[in-house]
Amino acid sequence: MKNKFQKLPENFYQRNDVTIISKELLGKFLISDIDGIVTGGMITEVEAYNGISDKASHAFGGRRTNRTETMYGKGGICYVYLCYGIHHLFNVVTNKINIPHAVLIRAIEPIIGIDEMLKRRKKINIQPTLTSGPGSMSSSLGIKTSDSGSDLCGNRIYIEDRGINISDSKIISTKRVGVDYAGKDALLKYRFYIKGNKFISKP
Repeated sequence: MKNKFQKLPENFYQRNDVTIISKELLGKFLISDIDGIVTGGMITEVEAYNGISDKASHAFGGRRTNRTETMYGKGGICYVYLCYGIHHLFNVVTNKINIPHAVLIRAIEPIIGIDEMLKRRKKINIQPTLTSGPGSMSSSLGIKTSDSGSDLCGNRIYIEDRGINISDSKIISTKRVGVDYAGKDALLKYRFYIKGNKFISKP
């Protein structure tokens, strides 16, 4: 059966303002199709990273490594990295080639394939901790660092528009989590989440 929902096109990701893209990702649906098992949910919390000028970004100052090279690709691919050697963190790469902007997806509200999410997270009941926090979110969707560089317009990991628009009055802006090392950039209100949604990580 043909999917009635539309994947976000490349031009959605390839715009210049990473904060606008971040806020517009709220209410969209992040979907994974891993080995024929489809899981996903509505994006509820994100963080923007503004490339080489942002001290909190992996690409600050134009830094390029084997790991971060993916961030310099075209907008519309994903950048997945390992945090503390345990957590696989999923980021949406935005802007044009060689402009390393990215949006960290911190949480989703589980909607699709919940039984599989519970199995992956070794949980019995649906709780906010199932998919809130970037490591938990990736784990619930089966996303790993091996997925880094995947095309978000492809069929393995993608983001859909299901017609849910989050108004500005429903978006809370705060400073990002765990970036105190970034000096004044740590104070930037680049974390956005849906007001009143329980599937939000704890700062």
